[in-house]
Amino acid sequence: MGPASDTAVHRVVKTLWNGIWLFYLSAPVTDLVRGGHSAGARVLGGLGLLAFVCWYLRLVFRPDRPRPVRSVLLSLALLSTEAAVLSLSLGREWLVLFVYVSISSGAALPARVSRLTVPGATALLAALALTVPDGGDYLFGLLIPSLMGGFAMVGVREMIRTTVQLRQARATVAQLAANEERLRMARDLHDLLGHSLSLITLKSELAGRMLPDHPDRAAQQVADIEKVCRQALVDVREAVSGYRRPTLPGELAGARTALAAAGVKADLPPDFTDPVPEEPECALAWSLREAVTNVVRHSGAKRCTVTLTPRQTLAGPVLELSVTDDGTGGTAVPGNGLTGLTERLEAVGGTLWAGPAGKAGFRLLARVPLGSAS
Repeated sequence: MGPASDTAVHRVVKTLWNGIWLFYLSAPVTDLVRGGHSAGARVLGGLGLLAFVCWYLRLVFRPDRPRPVRSVLLSLALLSTEAAVLSLSLGREWLVLFVYVSISSGAALPARVSRLTVPGATALLAALALTVPDGGDYLFGLLIPSLMGGFAMVGVREMIRTTVQLRQARATVAQLAANEERLRMARDLHDLLGHSLSLITLKSELAGRMLPDHPDRAAQQVADIEKVCRQALVDVREAVSGYRRPTLPGELAGARTALAAAGVKADLPPDFTDPVPEEPECALAWSLREAVTNVVRHSGAKRCTVTLTPRQTLAGPVLELSVTDDGTGGTAVPGNGLTGLTERLEAVGGTLWAGPAGKAGFRLLARVPLGSAS
């Protein structure tokens, strides 16, 4: 009932669902045929019943569609007037129209308003039942359907509104998930390609300088470039597939190669074999890669020191990564790299600090929780 019809089958099903309840109008129809009314009364009664049904369906066909309360109240007043005129003119069988007035008010009005209109329509039904000849015989058979049907439609309307909101929320969540995946891809590709392309640029420059006098050493640099290109292609494919998770031992080995190619003396820890949860290790590995890439590309440093230190804090055990160089230093400027690292570390409960290291040089400090803290 709630969503708009998008196919012919959907429209037919919705029409049948709303129209099946018109079965209870069999009493007025029977009265038109067998009630002994004049031809004119039958024609006018039939036209009035047709107009009533059309207006009723217009109100209940889309209960989720926002309508001005004033216009709905005016429509209900017209339906109530028509039902009253037909009941007073043609007899007690037409009192059932007030059940439809109650139902349409519950379907088309907000709950705060329909809580008043449903009892109002029922009260009008009771008043007319006591006025129409022999209407009291139908009174108790119509009061409960009027109240129950009206308030049931209030519940149905709220259920439809909630369902529509859930559909919208689900679409929003899907959009946010897609945005988050695009952001992840942007971070991964930036970190992967920035590191690999910086290394390729350095080795290309070295090969160019070695080529005239040391062709064998230049050939070795070209071979390294080919190896880096192949590995970068593999990394990009794995990042696109969402399977790549860099490790600290692998990034330490890559940092040693990149710093050596740039002519930077590297002071790195030995092979790191301490057990670290997968997500925190991945975040630290990305931090190490980005830090070393920045040292190679921007610092002009002669020396780079990398440390990995387990520490005990009030919040629990942490693993601390420090990357310090003796380059030009300066203030950390937020960019794609640092922003991406901050997001990665915050996702695992970690922190990132980057800034000058004394009078000269630059330092990046990343921490991730270990054990139960992560």
